[in-house]
This record gives sequence, structure tokens and C-alpha cells, in this order.
Amino acid sequence: MPPEPHHRVQRSGWLRASVMGADDGIISTASLLLGVATAEASPGQLLITGVAALVAGAMSMAASEYVSVSSQSDMEQADLDLEQVGLAAKPEAELEELASIYEERGVDHDLATEVARQLMARNALAAHARDEIGISEQLRARPLQAAAASALSFTFGSAVPLAIAILAPPSAFAVTVVVCSLICLAGLGALAARAGGAGVFRGGFRVFFWGALAMGITAGVGRLFRGIL
Repeated sequence: MPPEPHHRVQRSGWLRASVMGADDGIISTASLLLGVATAEASPGQLLITGVAALVAGAMSMAASEYVSVSSQSDMEQADLDLEQVGLAAKPEAELEELASIYEERGVDHDLATEVARQLMARNALAAHARDEIGISEQLRARPLQAAAASALSFTFGSAVPLAIAILAPPSAFAVTVVVCSLICLAGLGALAARAGGAGVFRGGFRVFFWGALAMGITAGVGRLFRGIL
């Protein structure tokens, strides 16, 4: 008997938050450092900028992710509450509604009704949540998990260009930050694509491209302001 395939959709909650956090950490911190460096900041100013970017970014990511996912969780709970009211008030109508869903998927009427009846006898709310609303336990919104994953991954991602800023020689600061950050971004994109079951090259390239674009624009703005000020 062949092994059962391992589905990756259960990783979607934490994987999305982690990849976004790490990607944002590398891109935003590296871009900020480049923008300040092109404006002829001192090494001390660059270090303060990098540390501030790491701390502020991690807190911002955690707060934003928590608020965003909490909103999704609130909507899910509101739908579940509404469904619970319907099940208590009109159980037969809810049974017919669930059976009709199975019929639309190709199950004949009698079997669909029997399946709906058995599932509702076991856990009516779970059956309607999964098959009517599209909410499953594996994919439920988890605000704290998403916030923690975003904050931690942003911190690790932001630490990469910050470490480069500390170790890179002043004469090759910009080149070192750009090259090392882009290599890390490409690796991150490839790793995330592999974890999600997608193409490694495509995943690495798209993160590489957007990271390079962000760094280039920010460096250009820093150079522009250096000329103005």
C-alpha cells in the first residue's frame, strides 16, 4: 500500500506569517540601511538605524499580524454563532441545506441525506462549519500563533543585514549588504517554496526580484536626499 501523501495546507497559517516576517525583516532593514548609508551616515548612525529597524519592525509585525488575524477569527466566530442559532431554530432546514451541498458535489439524494444526518448527529456545527462555511480546525485563524511567528521571523530576518552592517568594511558596505541580503532572500524564497510544495527556482527568484527592487528604490531616495540636504 503506497504511503499516504503529506498535505502541506496545514502549514499555511504559520508558514505565511513566518515567510512574510523574515522576508520583510531582510528587505526593510537592508533597504533602510542602504538608504541611510547613501545619505553618508556614520557607522554609529547605521548601527542605531539597524537596531531600531529590528525592534520596531518586529513589534509592528506582531501587532499588525495579531490585529489582522484576529479580525479573521472574529468573522469566523460570528459565522459559527449564526450557524449555531440556525441549527437550534431550524434543524431540519439545516439538514436539507447540508444534504443539498453533498448533492451538488455528486452524491445522490438519499445518500446525501443520510450522510448529512449522520454527520449532524455527531457534530452538527462542525459539519456545517466545514462543508457550508469552509471553516476547518486545521485552517482556523490563530492570532497569537501568527503574531509570534511574524515577530520571531522578522527578528531573524532583520538580524542578517544588521550583522552585515556591523561586520562589513566601510569601503564595501553597500555592496556587501546588497549581495548578502539578496542571497539570503533567494534562499528564503526557495526554502519557503519547497516547504509549500512549489517550484524552488520560481520561489527564490520572485523574492530576489522584489528585494532588489526595494533596495534599489530606497538607495535612490537616500542619494536624492543627500543631494538636496
